Amino acid sequence: MINNEFSKITPEIQNLADLSSRHFTIDPSLYTKYDVKRGLRDINGKGVLVGLTEISEVCATKRVGDQVIPADGELFYRGYNVRDIIAGIGQDNHFGFEESAFLLIFGKLPTTAELKEFTDQLSYYRSLPTSFVRDIIMKAPSQDMMNTLSRSVLTLYSYDNKADDISIPNVLRQCMQLISLFPLLSVYGYQAYRHYHDGESLFIHKPLPELSTAETILHILRPDSKYTPLEAKLLDIALVLHMEHGGGNNSTFTTHLVSSSGTDTYSVIAASIGSLKGPRHGGANIKVVQMFEDMKSQLKDWTDEQEVRTYLKAILNKEAFDHAGLIYGMGHAVYSLSDPRARIFRSYVERLSIEKGYTDEFALYSMVERLAPQVIADERKIYKGVSPNVDFYSGFVYRMLGLPLELYTPIFAIARIAGWSAHRLEEISYNGKIMRPAYMSVSNRKEYVQMSDRVSEQ
Repeated sequence: MINNEFSKITPEIQNLADLSSRHFTIDPSLYTKYDVKRGLRDINGKGVLVGLTEISEVCATKRVGDQVIPADGELFYRGYNVRDIIAGIGQDNHFGFEESAFLLIFGKLPTTAELKEFTDQLSYYRSLPTSFVRDIIMKAPSQDMMNTLSRSVLTLYSYDNKADDISIPNVLRQCMQLISLFPLLSVYGYQAYRHYHDGESLFIHKPLPELSTAETILHILRPDSKYTPLEAKLLDIALVLHMEHGGGNNSTFTTHLVSSSGTDTYSVIAASIGSLKGPRHGGANIKVVQMFEDMKSQLKDWTDEQEVRTYLKAILNKEAFDHAGLIYGMGHAVYSLSDPRARIFRSYVERLSIEKGYTDEFALYSMVERLAPQVIADERKIYKGVSPNVDFYSGFVYRMLGLPLELYTPIFAIARIAGWSAHRLEEISYNGKIMRPAYMSVSNRKEYVQMSDRVSEQ
């Protein structure tokens, strides 16, 4: 249960916070003066080059003569276009997450025999230590499933007698175990929370060895363990699209950063989970869904373009929704003309909306997709194009699949652990130096003042 006394902010703490905040202000003009790339990005959103990778490539520009100009976004896993990987899944209707995970980790598309051996190993590892669910997951369940997931990952360290061994075979074993266990840790954490906090019935379904990762999520989440082939297929595609996105995204960079210190796999992945939890990263799709729920409650006519445009303008002016001034799901740090993941996702989303009876909502999403870039361009100075990102549709998909809001970001983590694993293996294989970027101090030098001579700040 949440301890209100433990969470209490006393008046004294508030006063100290006010004092502290006065000493954490840096003149924004200094960033320009010293050419500091805030967020490790330049004004056009291009990331500062801090490393090299062979795992994936995020493309948002093309070269025409001597110029580099914006282009429709493309995403490559180990040199293969994700669009082609998704298309290939449909040829014989196999599941793509396991195939793509093999590709990211081992650098090649698996043969039938190699994929079977890989999936058999994942099934073998999809078993938690004895009493782990009872003693760890069901004790002090958190209202945030990402925190539950992080705590569970850190606790697994205690069950591993080779936890600190960072040799390649051992780290590969640890990574494959975590890829296998993330669905269980996430869904069981949610089941415990809804039981103890919401008073709902407790369901702990055991995983079945023959099921894919997408099927396993639906099997252990739903009380009757039932799902349709389309539901499992669309969730699988969502996992493929979310599993990797270059070495520079915040959580994957965290994987490289923490791995470079030589620490254990569990500490590295827990740090990456903490990064992904943030609403500016993996939590963005929740904000999209909440924004649309608010929009639907405010609009009189979902089909009225002017009314939708007015609402979007109100969001940007901090007059609607959460007053943050952001149209969630729009824009990306790298992509400008289009996010390839959103484009791939869109056709599948439309199909599911027809099957599930959400065509009116899909039409509203489509209208916002079209109008939001126009409204943003009218209201803000932008340095590159704005288009919907993968989060724009992923939350809508999860809602149509009946997935609880609490699991939206953990599902992102279930996918991204494959990419994190590949990047961790890459970092320790190259055995590079510990990462240590520079920060420039802009504070003034001061003479020490004796206690009796100090004056309180008001």
